Amino acid sequence: MKNLISLLLVAGSFSVVAQDLSGAWQSGTDENRSTMIVAGKFFSVAAYNLKDKIYTGTYGGQWRVEKNQFIEIQEFNTMKPALIGVEQRAEIKIQKDKLIFKAGNVTQEFTRIDAGKPGELSGAWLITGRMVDGDIQRRTPGARKTMKILSGTRFQWIAYNNETKEFFGTGGGTYTTEKGKYTESIEFFSRDNSRVGAKLEFDFSFIDGDWRHSGNSSKGDPIDEIWSKREKIGI
Repeated sequence: MKNLISLLLVAGSFSVVAQDLSGAWQSGTDENRSTMIVAGKFFSVAAYNLKDKIYTGTYGGQWRVEKNQFIEIQEFNTMKPALIGVEQRAEIKIQKDKLIFKAGNVTQEFTRIDAGKPGELSGAWLITGRMVDGDIQRRTPGARKTMKILSGTRFQWIAYNNETKEFFGTGGGTYTTEKGKYTESIEFFSRDNSRVGAKLEFDFSFIDGDWRHSGNSSKGDPIDEIWSKREKIGI
């Protein structure tokens, strides 16, 4: 799979602003799917075969837009680790619900899935604590991060170290939030494809703007975690 963001792209006839990209985008078929989530100044792209439950790879990091150019610094990339930390620039074109990338004779088109709604949890979050015996034990993320990035309907979690370029795992799919319940439907899982198709339900609430996430993991282990928006903690 080609790294879509590293392509040289063709600009549209209007200026693309950051808000135009917010949400989730998808290309390909069930056999060869790429899903991109853009939340705040962070993004992720996951490639996988939904039909056969095969995970292909992922990359993402920080981005900004300047005059139809998508400027990124990747924090993780399982397909081309050498691109981590290197600023890349590309031109983009948006036509209605289509996001178009082009390099030479190669064109890749993404269709918008959502624009960041209706998800109550839309954003990029880092795990910053756990509940232990009723008390929150906090930690400040460093180079080793566990991030969960969500649009209005899609989610992806990624565990990585952007300094050493190590990658520890990822998973994602769709999610809903209703009456204090956060429910994930898994479409890809790098560590164990038997998890694909599973639905996991968690309790969720907010504590001073942080997300408290509790329930059972995909292994059945109890979890009670605190997640903070990356913009809030400035990482």
